[in-house]
Amino acid sequence: MSTAKSIHVPKNPEALVGFRSILYPFYFHGAAINHFLRRRIRPAGMGLLIIGMVVTCIAGGQAPKDANPIFMLLSFGMSLGILALLALPFRRARLEVVRDLPRYATAGEPVKLRYRVKNLAMLSLHHAWLTETPPDSRPRKASFLAAREPGGHTRNAFDRLFSYYCWNWLQDRRLAFNVGENDDPLQLKAGAVHTFFAEITPRRRGLIRLDDLRVLLPDPFGLYQRCMRVKAPSATLAVLPHRHRLPPFELPGSARFQPGGDATSRTTGPAGDFVGLREYRPGDPLRLIHWKSWARTGQPIVKELEDSYFPRHGLVLDTFPDPGDEDLFEDAVTVAASFVASVDTQECLIDLMFISGRERVVTAGRGVGRAETLLEVLAGVEVSAKPQFDSLRKLVFRHSEDLAGCLAILSGWSDERARLLNRIAAFGIEIAAIVVCHEPPPMPPPRVHFVRSSQLAKDLMRLPPNL
Repeated sequence: MSTAKSIHVPKNPEALVGFRSILYPFYFHGAAINHFLRRRIRPAGMGLLIIGMVVTCIAGGQAPKDANPIFMLLSFGMSLGILALLALPFRRARLEVVRDLPRYATAGEPVKLRYRVKNLAMLSLHHAWLTETPPDSRPRKASFLAAREPGGHTRNAFDRLFSYYCWNWLQDRRLAFNVGENDDPLQLKAGAVHTFFAEITPRRRGLIRLDDLRVLLPDPFGLYQRCMRVKAPSATLAVLPHRHRLPPFELPGSARFQPGGDATSRTTGPAGDFVGLREYRPGDPLRLIHWKSWARTGQPIVKELEDSYFPRHGLVLDTFPDPGDEDLFEDAVTVAASFVASVDTQECLIDLMFISGRERVVTAGRGVGRAETLLEVLAGVEVSAKPQFDSLRKLVFRHSEDLAGCLAILSGWSDERARLLNRIAAFGIEIAAIVVCHEPPPMPPPRVHFVRSSQLAKDLMRLPPNL
């Protein structure tokens, strides 16, 4: 504790940034060396190295005659390590691999990848594993200089000055996926073809490019391993946002489409109950022609069906998180994806509205598109460069005639967001909001539901049936 207190942390942010710029090349190259060694030294080899260092330290303070057993143990370990290193060049593989990826993956959930592996070498391959290499997760210099680790102010002066935990936090955030353990090794005869499975767990939504497949070839003692790149075409895996289970709910405006209500949404065409027969009109679809009546009368007759109407709901996503609240935005995307996955798009239409570089409106529902389309869009949505609440309001107003109601998913709570909801409601649009926040206010406004980022799944299950 005294050591930490004796270290002076510059109060001037510019001085701290300058010190981080000195640390950056050490952390950047150190992370690369660490990654290189961890992929080539197996746990048993790491244990042997640690034991060797401990034994060396113990033997250093003893007389030679008393240290003979220790030196013998150290010599045996070193000999084993040298033999393992000498055996590595003889571990070779020449493979041709084709990836067979699933259509989608989900952030935070393991996914199985299938590989079609062909052994191109003249010798059989034994005791080898395939593993995917995540993209480089080392942050850029500008990101490291400007980063503020959550809870970093509670660390001691030494940790705040050297920012090592901040560096690790940035690396962890940028990591695309975790590689799972594969128990079954590759066993391939010369020229043989085999199907191999591996598991990864995507860390975040978006597109993951897989272009660095490696084969791991351990030495006979299991201390070290070769890590050779495999010839395989690159592939892209689409990772959808994580979804949470929701209780039964009705979106705003659903009540307007009960029997006897005024239907103001767009129709999907005549697809209801049979009403009667009438003469053909130009533009009537051929599937509605009543062939028996046409044959009897000699005039084209069509079936008249009752028009079916479906409510159209707006799902408004706030892409303007406050600085430092980017995690709230990711949770807001998760909430939006949960509603998209839970709404029966066979009985309604959903307009996803947001601003990310430009105004975006994506529609899914009966006769228009699948709910997976909205999930794909949410997988790639990004934070807007600057807040544009007025533009978002105008976007909703332009589609107001088609909407039965709106559900807004907000990344935090502020006066601007409250004004946005009030102005949309004043325009005559029925609207409710779900606000992702750190802590809800003591007196929430009506039809505004707050969910805590730390208790997201639990708070979503407490939402009322009528939003």
